[in-house]
Amino acid sequence: MSPARSSGGSFAPLAQPVFAVLWTATVLGNTGSFMRDVASSWLMTDLSASPAAVALVQAAGTLPIFLLAIPAGVLTDILDRRKFLIAVQFLLASVSITLMVLAHTGMLSVSALIGLTFLGGIGAALMGPTWQAIVPELVKREDVKSAVALNSLGINIARSIGPAAGGLLLAAFGAGITYGADVASYFVVIAALVWWPRAKNADDALAEGFLGAFRAGLRYTRASRPLHVVLLRAAIFFAFASAVWALLPLVARQLLGGDAGFYGILLGAVGAGAIGGALVMPKLRERFDADRLLLGAAVVTALVMAALSLAPPQWVAIIVLLFLGGAWITALTTLNGAAQAILPNWVRGRGLAVYLTVFNGAMTAGSIGWGTVGEVAGVPGTLLIGAAGLLVAGIIMHRIKLPAGDADLVASNHWPEPLVAEPVAHDRGPVLILIEYQVEKHHRTAFLRAIDELSEERRRDGAYGWGITEDSADPQKIVEWFMVESWAEHLRQHKRVSQADADLQSKVLTYHSGSERPVVRHFLTINRPGAA
Repeated sequence: MSPARSSGGSFAPLAQPVFAVLWTATVLGNTGSFMRDVASSWLMTDLSASPAAVALVQAAGTLPIFLLAIPAGVLTDILDRRKFLIAVQFLLASVSITLMVLAHTGMLSVSALIGLTFLGGIGAALMGPTWQAIVPELVKREDVKSAVALNSLGINIARSIGPAAGGLLLAAFGAGITYGADVASYFVVIAALVWWPRAKNADDALAEGFLGAFRAGLRYTRASRPLHVVLLRAAIFFAFASAVWALLPLVARQLLGGDAGFYGILLGAVGAGAIGGALVMPKLRERFDADRLLLGAAVVTALVMAALSLAPPQWVAIIVLLFLGGAWITALTTLNGAAQAILPNWVRGRGLAVYLTVFNGAMTAGSIGWGTVGEVAGVPGTLLIGAAGLLVAGIIMHRIKLPAGDADLVASNHWPEPLVAEPVAHDRGPVLILIEYQVEKHHRTAFLRAIDELSEERRRDGAYGWGITEDSADPQKIVEWFMVESWAEHLRQHKRVSQADADLQSKVLTYHSGSERPVVRHFLTINRPGAA
């Protein structure tokens, strides 16, 4: 399938007013969040010099995303996304208001800072999958890829401005004013969301409930081998690369002798490097595949960590962090792009939520782990250990190739409606589906190989059990069976089958020798008399 062409280039989505307003508001909101994070990280170095305590701030911000990203992905698919985002913005604003008051009154403690950072992480966990999921609602279909790229660019614009501005505000006016600027940014985002003229969700008789959608998302994740590869590569990379983020406040203060303003400049350098990396990414993709880009990001990140461990002059540190930003955005966009390319629309929010869970889980575990190592080996030694581990892991993981993501995931809608003698209640189940094939002996091995590929598709789309059987009296008669938890879930399964899945099914049918298409039967569970 050829990629969709944008209607007007990389910046075409900004010509569409709704996207432009929400994109601008998001950049301002993310800028405020980075200002808040700078203030929190630096205040922690004032409250405690322990590497473990400083790393806990990073862990407190990412742990909720690890814990709640999947439920957030489910909520994204079943709630009104605009109202949900507004509620989350009010939560984040209340966290920053509390931080502002405590910092202004001098009552902020280590436990309060970690606890409030954790609450802010809850807001980020709830918001992340939803922001990604609304993009197709804001732009034309042919501009979706450009809109996703602009969102990444916007985050890195905020990353380049927010830390530097936060560091300067912190040094000049104190933490209270810095947190206050973050509060103001949330109300800008709320105003933009209130203005957004989003249509109400249409009533859907097959709309999923929370638990059903949660189970469907987990089933898809468990059955998707391509997604497993993306998750593995992400977990390994971010677990090692998290060392530099967990220890960067101590690098700025202890190794480089800087103040809060300098720490903000360092983070701003990372953001500026990420912007540069995003701008050259199209050229890099023309020359290198995804696996080489990810290996290059690992090598550059490891070299930056090794350079920082040597306590270089401050100007050298700023330069090497520009390269860190470029490597970081390369890894993020490569892995996120691989995940986006293999996820169909019906499970995109939940699949991306699983990816965010792994990403933030690796960052959280890495932050805690590297902080603990730092207590023993010191900051320079920990950076060197992390650099060596990332380099070795990057070379090993390069042998496990990322999925190409070139399958056609548009819904095929080619399954006929199941035959029923009378209407079936949507919650009735489980449902057993039987498909009867006639396969000649000389086609048997090829048929079994093809239907094994098809089994993964059945499980991804909703089946919780699958198998094949043969007739003892006629071995050429082979029956495929799979179980679905309810009649409604099977009807959803009809809508989830993609063009790529249809191709798999067509491949299986080439080995069917019957004069008619395979017979499909649906069997419903019968409740015993008197049973609930």
